[in-house]
Amino acid sequence: MKVDSTDEQTIKKLRGIIAGSSGIVFFGGAGVSTESGVPDFRSEMGLYNAVQKYGHSPETMLSYSFFMAETETFYDYYKNNLIHRSAAPNQAHKALARLETDGKLKAVVTQNIDGLHQMAGSRRVFELHGSVLRNYCMKCKRAYDLAYIMDPANCSGSIPKCSACGGLIRPDVVLYEEALDESVIAGSIHAIENADTLIVGGTSLVVYPAAGLIEYFAGRDLVLINKSETQYDRRADLVIKDSIGEVLDRAVLE
Repeated sequence: MKVDSTDEQTIKKLRGIIAGSSGIVFFGGAGVSTESGVPDFRSEMGLYNAVQKYGHSPETMLSYSFFMAETETFYDYYKNNLIHRSAAPNQAHKALARLETDGKLKAVVTQNIDGLHQMAGSRRVFELHGSVLRNYCMKCKRAYDLAYIMDPANCSGSIPKCSACGGLIRPDVVLYEEALDESVIAGSIHAIENADTLIVGGTSLVVYPAAGLIEYFAGRDLVLINKSETQYDRRADLVIKDSIGEVLDRAVLE
């Protein structure tokens, strides 16, 4: 069943899928966070703004080699474009946390790095690309929170320094040119393989290798909730082209 708007019949079908499931896994992308006011740096506007101000694409500036070679510029871009401390969980995050509390949702697999799922109350979250909330010294491995690296008193220019050894602190996020964490990948695959329902939301499923994880799903219902088409639409049991927050709010929280 494929629809372009969330009429009541569609919401009823989604509610029925959820009601009949005991092992739901949610796989989400940038669209989940944009509804909390976190802009997608991969969008056309994100690309345009990055090139206009810095002369480089986001992918270039968020690469490991650029981080090591141009650390000052990396952190200037990173702090001004990937850190959004005022962002709060939206209805999608809250609905997923409710489903976990109800025993329906077994895991969230996310491409986002903002920690909003945990802020909403989700406990089993596989962060494919890491988290801006975690940081560590590359020399002594001491851990630091976001507040520390954002405090100018702890930085040389925009670069945060370790208070213990003076080493360079880096965010615990997966940069371009780096591999995804093997334990996170393994956990995500195990969760998806054992799911009876996979709900995919807020992602066009074009960022690999993360997007390829849904190939491991062999359960009953594949639900896609995204404003634009994806390459997996034809394989889905239900496709809803609308706001992930609005859809999950009506299906779960109302």
